Amino acid sequence: MECHHSVSIMEQVNLLKDQGNLALSAGNCREAIKSYSTAIELDPQNHVLYSNRSAAHAKAGSYSSALDDANKTVLLNPTWSKGYSRKGSALAYLGRYDEAIATYEKGLELEPGNQQLASGLAEVRKQVEKSKLIEEALIEKLRRNPETREWLKKPENLEMVKSLKPQDFGSLDSKMENDINLSTLNTILRFASEEAMDVEPPIPEPPAPKPEKPQKAKYEDLPANRRLALQEKDLGNDCYKRKEFDSAIKHYSKAIEHDANDITFYTNMAAVFFEQKEYEKCIKECEKAIEIGRENRADFKLIAKAFTRLGNAYNKMEQWKLARTYYEKSMSEHRTPEIKTLLSEVEKKIAEEERKAYVDPVKAEQEKELGNEYFKKGDYSTAMKHYTEAIKRNPDDPKLYSNRAACYTKLAAFDLGLRDCDQCCKLDPKFIKGWIRKGKILQGMQQPAKAQMAYQKALELDPSNAEALEGYRACSTQLHSNPEEVRKRAMADPEVQTILRDPAMRCILEQMQQDPQALQDHLKNPEIAAKIQKLLESGLIAIH
Repeated sequence: MECHHSVSIMEQVNLLKDQGNLALSAGNCREAIKSYSTAIELDPQNHVLYSNRSAAHAKAGSYSSALDDANKTVLLNPTWSKGYSRKGSALAYLGRYDEAIATYEKGLELEPGNQQLASGLAEVRKQVEKSKLIEEALIEKLRRNPETREWLKKPENLEMVKSLKPQDFGSLDSKMENDINLSTLNTILRFASEEAMDVEPPIPEPPAPKPEKPQKAKYEDLPANRRLALQEKDLGNDCYKRKEFDSAIKHYSKAIEHDANDITFYTNMAAVFFEQKEYEKCIKECEKAIEIGRENRADFKLIAKAFTRLGNAYNKMEQWKLARTYYEKSMSEHRTPEIKTLLSEVEKKIAEEERKAYVDPVKAEQEKELGNEYFKKGDYSTAMKHYTEAIKRNPDDPKLYSNRAACYTKLAAFDLGLRDCDQCCKLDPKFIKGWIRKGKILQGMQQPAKAQMAYQKALELDPSNAEALEGYRACSTQLHSNPEEVRKRAMADPEVQTILRDPAMRCILEQMQQDPQALQDHLKNPEIAAKIQKLLESGLIAIH
C-alpha cells in the first residue's frame, strides 16, 4: 500500500524558499543559496526559485552563476518580466552590455511599464557611454605619446585597446605584460590611476617645445585663483602616483587655499590619507568633501565617490556596519557594480559577526531541553522550533541536528530530516545515533540499499549495537526478497497484525490513499504516528 504525499513536498519547498528569503535579507548569501538549491531539488520546474537563487548569487558576487539561474528562469517562464531583469543585471555585471540591453528591451516588450527594467536599461546605457568616452581618451593619450604612437598604428594593437573595459585596468600588468611594451603599459596604467583620482580626461594639446605651455594653455582662460588651484592639484596628483604622499598633501592643501569649493581636492587628500593608513584623517576629509560638495551642488558621482571612500576607511577599520551605511549612501547617489560588490562583501562580514554573536551554548542547551519536553508530549512542530533555535545558538552540536531530524521524521518531512542527519554525521562521524537515524529515514523512504550503508557505518563504530543490527538485517532481507515475501513477513508480525485489525487504523489508511494531505493531521496524534512508523519500517506502506 503506497501513499503519495505531494502536498508535503510543496510545504517543504515553501518552507525552504522562506528560509532562503530570510537569509538573503540578512545578507547571508551562502545560506540563502543552500536553501534555494534544496528547494530546487524538490521542485526543479519552479522558475521563482531559480530567480531568487540568481539574486543571491549576484549579491554574493558570483555573476556567472547568477546568469545561469537567470537563463533557467527565462527558459521555464519566458513571459515573466522579472526573469529578464535578473538576466539583464547579471549580463551587466559581467560587462556584456549589448546582451544586457537586448535582454532589458525584451523584458520591456512584455511589460512596458516595468520600472525595474527601465532603470536597469538606462544604467547599462550609461555604462556603455562611459566606456566609449574612456576608450576615446585612452587612444588619444597613446597617439600623443611619442613612445606609443608607432605601437598604436598596428591594427591588432588598436583593437586590443578598444576591447579593454575600465574594470580591466587593475589587472593589465598580469594579463598583458607579454603583449604590450613597457612604455605603453605604463601609459595605460597612469590613465587608470587618473580615473581613480578624479583627474579630468586629457585635453588634446598642440605640440610645444616646453612643458609649461600645455599647462598654461590648459587653464589660461580661468580666474587666477582657480588656475593656481588646479595647477597645485596636478602637482599633487603627480606626487600621489610616485607615492610621495607628504608632498601630495602639501599640494592639495595649497589647492584648497586657492579654491576651497572644489570637492575633488578633499577627496584626493582623503585618498592620500587612505594610502598612508591614516583612516581617521581620511574620514574627516571625506566628510568635508561631502559638506563642500552639497553646498556647491557638486556632481552626484563625486558625492558618491566620497561616500565610498568613507565606507572603505571604515571597512579597513573593521567597523562593518558603518562601512555598510556609507556604501548604501554611495549607492543612493550613484549605483555601480563595484559599490554593489563592496556592499555585498561587507554585509557578509556583518552577517557572520551577528551569527557568531548569537552563538550561546548555554541557551542552546535550554532550547534543546524545551524541544525534548515537547517531543515527549508529541508536539513535534513546537519541538522542531526549539531545536531550530538551539541550532542557531550552537550550530556545531551534532546532537541538535539529530533531534530535529527525529521531529522531521515524525512529521513525514523525510527530505529535511535526511539533510539534518547528513549535517549531524558531517559534524561528528562517530555519532552512532546520527547514522542509525539516517538509516531509519532512508528505510521510510523505501531506499533499503542506502539505509543499509548508514547502518553499516553505525556497526563499524559499535558492532554490537542492537538497533543498527536490526536495521541492517531488515534492509538486507528487503533487498533480497520480492514484494510478496516482504508482505508475508510483515503480516506475520503480531504488532503489524494488531495495527491492521484496528478499524480506526484501516479507515485512516484508506483516507490517506484518497487524500494524502490527511496524513499530516493524523501524525499529530503520537499513538497513530507510532503505528504508521511501524508500517513504514515493515515495508507495507511508503510515503513519497
